[in-house]
Amino acid sequence: MSLDGYIAGPNGEADWIIPDSEVNFAEIWAQFDTALMGRRTYQAAVVRLGEAAFRGMKTIVVSRTLRPADYPEVTIFPELRPDWIGGLRAENGKDIWLFGGGALFGSLLEMHEVDMVEVSVIPVLLGGGVALLPPCAQPIKLRLSRHKVYSSGRISLAYDVQR
Repeated sequence: MSLDGYIAGPNGEADWIIPDSEVNFAEIWAQFDTALMGRRTYQAAVVRLGEAAFRGMKTIVVSRTLRPADYPEVTIFPELRPDWIGGLRAENGKDIWLFGGGALFGSLLEMHEVDMVEVSVIPVLLGGGVALLPPCAQPIKLRLSRHKVYSSGRISLAYDVQR
């Protein structure tokens, strides 16, 4: 996210997110076998990263507009429901990565289905755009579990959600 809390610019642009050679993406991605995202994030990620970026990962997209027949490579759920989230969490495997999507993130937080929040703060001020998170109905307490500062000025922060 930008230093002022946005995950995309006012028109959804992400051109300000510049790759950092110090970030070990292979190590990060190795923690997960499932990627969960909303429609806009999925479409932007596929355009930016390509379908191969998610190869080997089960990809789930929450969307009321995408038709499963048009996207056979992903699982599409039309809405968030506690029963399928619980089923997904109960599956054996690695962790689930909520990849982008402030609204989806907010909904999962309200459902108490987020265990960890990890963000990479990029040293840029956008002044507006898509917020990391919509306003919360109640405060969510977090505890810093790790952090890393990169020479580029990027900072990775990981927090455990306190219950």
